Amino acid sequence: MLMLRIDIRALRQGPVSTEADLAPDDPVFTGLDLRLVGPVLVSGVLQASGRATFFWTGEVSGQVQGECRRCLTEVLSDFATPAQAVFTTDPAATDDAAVYALVEPVTHIDLSEAVREEVVLAAPAYPLCREDCAGLCPRCGADLNLGPCEHSSPPTPAV
Repeated sequence: MLMLRIDIRALRQGPVSTEADLAPDDPVFTGLDLRLVGPVLVSGVLQASGRATFFWTGEVSGQVQGECRRCLTEVLSDFATPAQAVFTTDPAATDDAAVYALVEPVTHIDLSEAVREEVVLAAPAYPLCREDCAGLCPRCGADLNLGPCEHSSPPTPAV
């Protein structure tokens, strides 16, 4: 496992492979309102792409636990997303959300912030236990996935 902090001297030999298995309680995820389950897998390649500019492309994947937005049952959701980030000392380029500012003298590239953002964007914000989840009765709170309650009306036939 390689950490998310890469010494730029390693890039003199060419692109550097970046692989990491981050535990759900890794400091990278501190303060996130996510319940990560198992490791977050990070893989990719970091390469120099100009003077004090570096390009990382990879994938971030894992699993998050949450509540179904309709019936409130626990749901495990997988996520996997391609990731790209540019790291540069050029202040004009940092207006782009996928560009991370580096401060001279550049000695290392830290992928942590980019990985953190990719996890936040990839994890489902409103998970569903299934697409046709019937939810809860608004009057008594019964789980309508288990069948109708006394407040639910039978479906009206189409005319």
